[in-house]
Amino acid sequence: MEQKKSSLGHSSRMPEESSPRKTPQNVPYRDLPHLVNADGQYLFCRYWKPSTPPRGLVFVAHGAGEHCCRYDDLAQMLTGINFFVFAHDHVGHGQSEGDRMVVSDFHVFVRDSLQHIDLMKKDHPGLPVFLLGHSMGGAISILTACERPNDFSGMVLISPLVVASPDVATPIKVFAAKILNLVLPNLSLGSIDPNVVSRNKKEVDSYTTDPLVYHGGMKVSFVIQLLNAIAKIERALPKLTLPLLVLHGSPDKLCDIKGSYLLMDTAPSQDKTLKVYDEAYHALHKELPEVTASVLKEIQSWISQKLSAAAEEARHS
Repeated sequence: MEQKKSSLGHSSRMPEESSPRKTPQNVPYRDLPHLVNADGQYLFCRYWKPSTPPRGLVFVAHGAGEHCCRYDDLAQMLTGINFFVFAHDHVGHGQSEGDRMVVSDFHVFVRDSLQHIDLMKKDHPGLPVFLLGHSMGGAISILTACERPNDFSGMVLISPLVVASPDVATPIKVFAAKILNLVLPNLSLGSIDPNVVSRNKKEVDSYTTDPLVYHGGMKVSFVIQLLNAIAKIERALPKLTLPLLVLHGSPDKLCDIKGSYLLMDTAPSQDKTLKVYDEAYHALHKELPEVTASVLKEIQSWISQKLSAAAEEARHS
C-alpha cells in the first residue's frame, strides 16, 4: 500500500534519494507499509489480513499518545471472523512523521483516515466498511462517519472522547488554555497517568514501557485541538445515523462516560447499543481479563450481526 507523492520526486534528485525518509525511530519508510498524506507526511500503516477472502473491512483509529500496533489482539479477533483490519499511526504518533502529539488541526486526523479508507475500498470494492475507535480515536471515528454518512455499515466506540473531562473543561481553564495557546502553544500541561488507563497491572506496565507510546506532557496546542474536536462532535451527533456499539467504563477518568450517554441521547441512529462496565477504567480492550474477554465478545457478535445485515441489504438493493 505504498503511495508516492509525485511532487516529491524532482528530476534533479535520484528516485529514492540517498537519504531515504525515516520514521522517528530511524527505520526507512521503504521497509514499512506506509502512505503519504495530503501534507506530504509519511504515516506508518498496519494491516491484519484474514486467511480467507475478507467479508468486510474494519478501520481502527487509535487514541491520543498511543499507536495502532496496540490493537493487535482486537485485530486478530476480527481477522478470525474474516475481516480485513487496517490502521495507521496518526500524524505525530508512533512510527508516523510529525512533531510528537502536535497537529495543526484536528481535521487532519479525519482527512488522513478517509484517505486510508478510500485506498482500501479501491482495493476491496463492494465490501462493507466498519469504523472502530478508542478514546480520541472515537472522536476521529465519529467525525469520519459524519463526513461520509452513507459509507459505513457500523461503528464501534470504546470509551470515546465526546465531552471534555471535568478536570480540563472548567470555563476558566478553557479560557486560560486559549490564551496560553496564543503565547505558549508548546507549554506542557502534564501527561496521562498510566494508572487510570487500566486496572490490569500487566497492561499498565506494558503501556508505561512501550517506547512508541508518548509519555511526555500534553501541549496546550493539542488540548485546544481536542476541545475543537469536542465542539465539532456536538454539532455532528445529530447526523449520526449508522449502527452504533458504544462500550464505556463508568469510572473512566480520561473520557467522561457522560459523553457516551450524550451520544445515545442525541444520535438519531435507529440501531444503537451502549454497554457500561461498572468498575472498568479507560482501555476496556486492555482491562482485567474478564472485562477484555467480554468486550471482545461483544464486538465480535455485534459486528458479525451487522455484517449479515449489510450483506442482506446488498442482496436486495
